[in-house]
Amino acid sequence: MKPLATLSVLTIAALSLTACADDPKPSGGLTVSATDSTCDVSQTDLKAGPSTFKVTNKGSKVTEFYVYAEGDRIMGEVENVGPGLTRNLVVDLPKGTYEGACKPGMVGDGIRQKITVTGEAAKKLSDSEELKAAATSYERYVNSQTVALIAKTEEFVTAVKDGDVAEAKKLYPIARTYWERIEPVAEKFGDLDPLTDGREADAKAEKRDFTGWHRIEKQLWVDDNTEGMATYADDLLVNVKKIVALGKDAPLTALELAQGSKGLLDEVATSKITGEEDEFSHTDLWDFKANIEGSQAAIAALRPVLVKQDPALVKELDARFKALDDDLDQYQDDNGDWTFYDKLTKEQVKRLSDLVAAVSEPISRVAAVVAESA
Repeated sequence: MKPLATLSVLTIAALSLTACADDPKPSGGLTVSATDSTCDVSQTDLKAGPSTFKVTNKGSKVTEFYVYAEGDRIMGEVENVGPGLTRNLVVDLPKGTYEGACKPGMVGDGIRQKITVTGEAAKKLSDSEELKAAATSYERYVNSQTVALIAKTEEFVTAVKDGDVAEAKKLYPIARTYWERIEPVAEKFGDLDPLTDGREADAKAEKRDFTGWHRIEKQLWVDDNTEGMATYADDLLVNVKKIVALGKDAPLTALELAQGSKGLLDEVATSKITGEEDEFSHTDLWDFKANIEGSQAAIAALRPVLVKQDPALVKELDARFKALDDDLDQYQDDNGDWTFYDKLTKEQVKRLSDLVAAVSEPISRVAAVVAESA
């Protein structure tokens, strides 16, 4: 889910920690200069293969940069680039025509530039047996999660349509756990992700109907009923099934997997830390943990490659994930339920934010290692 443009001071601070030590310098000097009204990609005629876009935000709004294929299929993205910060995006692009898009405020279709890719890649990441094995391993993980996602979403939709508020409230964070673990899959498919997981402020900014998980969440916790939610519930299930089907047809590559592991932590560092994700139910910690588990699953799939290429990075990731898990797990009870997010103190939130930032920095180096491993 794409986060709100307005970030808290706490979140900006957390993201700033990762910006200083982000990915290595890109090859070929490929840069993106983003402002509130422009998006200047230094080169738009590229050779096939891995490309690294060094995205610098020179504007006043938090921005993000996407590379889109035909039909707005997302080839790669980097989010939450605060004013004055630089983030790198590594994308493996085959021959074809694409669009690079900066999104000041992280809303709308973005300011776009055509990018043309020609020739054949000198090294094809998809041909690496190790990277194929990593992608296959993660695909098995996604398949296991999608089976549960559809089953629990069906249960949730039934409860909503039956008017069973208590059961719907119980199932809401459980079903979303499976969604949040595999969200990089959903984010590949254009409008389906915001239609399914967009928040009310996002819908207003984009001038569209407020739909999906959070529309039903608002009805359940604000109005304490399910009146008028049948259509939204049906649409939610349809869109979840569409995303699952599309994900099976176009599974993540190893490089997308590396980028996705970082994207999941960005989700935590923005909408979860601020409490904006589940603003009505305050079930953010269910999502928080699921995003972290999804990121860990991605790294686990890539682990053989990372151990071979950069064992020190693996050791660092293990230590920082453990510190984050140890701190987070204190908020889960013996029944598996999490503390409601509005019950955490500012000090507890700050510590979680710092621990997420500590993991995010080494995660930002994984894509470059993957790109160099072919």
